[in-house]
Amino acid sequence: MEGAEHVESPRKRLKTDNASSTEEVVLQAPVATSETKISEADAQAKKELDVGITEFVSADNEGFSGVLKKRYTDFLVNEIVPSGEVLHLRNVVLETPSNEKEDGAAKPTEGSEEKKEEQKANAEPAEEAPKKQFELSEEDKTLMDELFGEQSTKKIVALHNRAQSNDKARPSELGKIPTLVVNDRDLRIKMHQTIRRIFRSQMESSTDGDGMMTISVAANRNKRSAKAGPAGPSRDRGRVNWDELGGPYLHFTIYKENKDTMEVISFISRQLRMNPKSFQFAGTKDRRGVTVQRACAHRVQAERLNKLNACLRNATIGDFEYKQHGLELGDLNGNEFVVTLRECDIPGLDLENRETAVARASDLVGSALRNLRERGYFNYYGLQRFGTFATRTDTVGVKMLQGDFKGACDAILDYSSESLAAAEAGENSTSLISADDKARAKAIHMFRTSSQGTEALDILPRKFSAESNLIRHLSRSRNDCRGALQTIPRNLRLMYVHAYQSLVWNFAAGERWRLYGDKVVEGDLVLIHEHTDKEDGHTAASNVDADGEVIIAPGATDSSFVDYTRARALTADEAASGKYSVFDIVLPLPGFDVLYPANAMTDFYKQFMASEQGGGLDPFDMRRQWKDISLSGSYRKLLSRMGPDYSCQVHLYEQDDEQFIQTDLQKLQQQQAKTEEAAAESKGSGDKIAVVLKFQLGSSQYATMALRELMKGKVQTYKPDFSGRA
Repeated sequence: MEGAEHVESPRKRLKTDNASSTEEVVLQAPVATSETKISEADAQAKKELDVGITEFVSADNEGFSGVLKKRYTDFLVNEIVPSGEVLHLRNVVLETPSNEKEDGAAKPTEGSEEKKEEQKANAEPAEEAPKKQFELSEEDKTLMDELFGEQSTKKIVALHNRAQSNDKARPSELGKIPTLVVNDRDLRIKMHQTIRRIFRSQMESSTDGDGMMTISVAANRNKRSAKAGPAGPSRDRGRVNWDELGGPYLHFTIYKENKDTMEVISFISRQLRMNPKSFQFAGTKDRRGVTVQRACAHRVQAERLNKLNACLRNATIGDFEYKQHGLELGDLNGNEFVVTLRECDIPGLDLENRETAVARASDLVGSALRNLRERGYFNYYGLQRFGTFATRTDTVGVKMLQGDFKGACDAILDYSSESLAAAEAGENSTSLISADDKARAKAIHMFRTSSQGTEALDILPRKFSAESNLIRHLSRSRNDCRGALQTIPRNLRLMYVHAYQSLVWNFAAGERWRLYGDKVVEGDLVLIHEHTDKEDGHTAASNVDADGEVIIAPGATDSSFVDYTRARALTADEAASGKYSVFDIVLPLPGFDVLYPANAMTDFYKQFMASEQGGGLDPFDMRRQWKDISLSGSYRKLLSRMGPDYSCQVHLYEQDDEQFIQTDLQKLQQQQAKTEEAAAESKGSGDKIAVVLKFQLGSSQYATMALRELMKGKVQTYKPDFSGRA
């Protein structure tokens, strides 16, 4: 691999065949090695060890310490769009007034009788004109052909055109089109959604008891556009020529400060009286930071969204553009991070000569960055993957996989005694626990001890959607725990079982490094589509989940089979050929349709997952009756490396409120001169050191894990006080 001559392979742990128990073998994995020098007294390190974050690629790296996210403006994240461009908020002002166009014609000024008469005169002849025949776009035709077949697609389009030409005809007079039998639920849902989207709810799809899907004309097709309220999306649907605008999907940029992605989406959807599911985005972003990402909404006009900037707090939306297609999770090339580390302690630095100290610090950090680029870092799932409450999300996931749905509900509705004590102490509390966490503990305690569901929901902050859904359902059906879990939004529900997969993967990554280090060995897995120039085989299409991991689809014998990316094991000759590097190796997240490494790693998966720590599960038995937790599995690279575009700056400063990098919004507000002046002054004054790092990572790579390798585990995540202010 690149830079391999600098990498020292770790010592291999001695394995015996007569281990007294499976658990005894497995539990050696999280123990800190002598090379890591991580103290158990360090709470951050202890948490990392608990979730399998144990190893360093460069064990000899001395590292340096620093505080991360002391101010939310210390952590800037900008998406990298599929074209490779770094996304920035460019414009928050619409160039076209909201009343300029509607249905491709100028909108008359309200109250102008002359213009109303003119519009009426112009509109009447248009009603008598022959209606244009509906035609599928090339992309929609391909999708329809894949789902329904070419012949059925032609018949469906023809039926739609007949309905358009006969507005007053009843659906029964126009006929129905039987297509095919569909037994797979997810595929059936996709087909229903496709029909609704493409034909704008003017056509309906239904299935009978045998699974036969039939397409017909919607009975109330001429009334659909009038049913929604004045703020609903259907008000626009009947009047706007979306094709003329550019497409039915309005893409826009979300700039947010110290907010969750879903927090912004939920606010926007409430203001527009829309379902949050009408909005799409490529990936979620950290709360404590300043992030810029792309999102889109279906059949919403830019004017309506732009008006919300007046009431959005700590968020701004702009750069509106209509397109034919929406966004999917994973539709990004990664993220660019600009991270400010404060109160840094860099070994060997003498502040007596400040100019020399800054220059030396820049050299040391720059060298460490180059080393990180060459050697890479472990692609561990970071601590945020496992939640922030007393019970980790992977604990909830393993209970769901075990079929212990009551245990899963109890785990979600868990809280720390400290949070409850702080809540009960009220104003007398000196705890730094946030107001939201105290309210959460108080609400859950009230529900558990008195079954006062309604009162508990009044106290519970809105952002705790999983808890509120459970309390609401269990208040009505106390013992229906599975039903309660099903009320949690699907993406959040899947987060729990995915967290369990992440836990297994983290421990597997550490074991793989202890066994083989950076060497490529027989049985290692590589993704087939990445190495078609080195092997014979077919190139497969790829897909990703909400976190950007490659999804492995059901086998070809399943009704829902789609050809996704696959992995294969290397032969001994291939492993020794030098054609593959440690950066090519992938490890599976457990599932029913993944390939496990053809070496000692398969035994590790079996032993770890069978242990108490692994939940007593079997990696070869991951199907469940509840399809949402029937995991097909996926693959993840063992090591990651940041992109070639990286840089660092070192600043001396005195006041913690000094900011060294502008946000996108500050640039738009033309505050650059003031910020640059403050940054320039900070370089020569103060006795505190700040390091500003800029680097790019692929999707589903954790910046915290790159920083962990760079700083040898000495990064300290700042814990804000209850006010949430930086």
